[in-house]
Amino acid sequence: FLTKMDTSLLDKAIHFAVDAHQGAERRGKGFPYILHPLEAVAIVSTMTSDQTLLAAAVLHDVVEDTPVTLAQLRDIFGAEVADLVATESHKPGEGWRESRERTMAALRTATRTYKIVALGDKLSNMRAIARDYRELGNQLWQRFNAPNGADDYAWYYRSLVATLYELHDTEAHQEFARLVQEIFPD
Repeated sequence: FLTKMDTSLLDKAIHFAVDAHQGAERRGKGFPYILHPLEAVAIVSTMTSDQTLLAAAVLHDVVEDTPVTLAQLRDIFGAEVADLVATESHKPGEGWRESRERTMAALRTATRTYKIVALGDKLSNMRAIARDYRELGNQLWQRFNAPNGADDYAWYYRSLVATLYELHDTEAHQEFARLVQEIFPD
């Protein structure tokens, strides 16, 4: 028998994210973009069953990458989900480094719950980077828009490992740290 749990918020968020990302392709990957938010929510589910955090994980890119606004998320999913998504979203007009520095500053003082959502996104991204790096090597960095290529990504991902250390007891953080060390060895 399956145990019944209330997944109505998550179900609604998944449907919303699928609709919002409809037709979008993951940058240069040849597969639907929605697979990234779905992987992020799967990762978050290994650390919590909190439906608010799971909803925020699957919605984490809708404001950044679609016409959806934070006000719409707040109206549909509530302030907590919208606030978690807002913290995870890059701001229009921000430069690459500025955006990542803002992310790092927010994470340094963030609650464990926000860090869980962030780790879901970052581990999903790091898994994709590791797969592509194994295939393409340093040519991979030409796909991205960081001014200093691999050096910028090394700084960012090493900083994330340290900043998200509060989650070091989770399999997700341990996998994240391993992948970062593999791709950006000290």
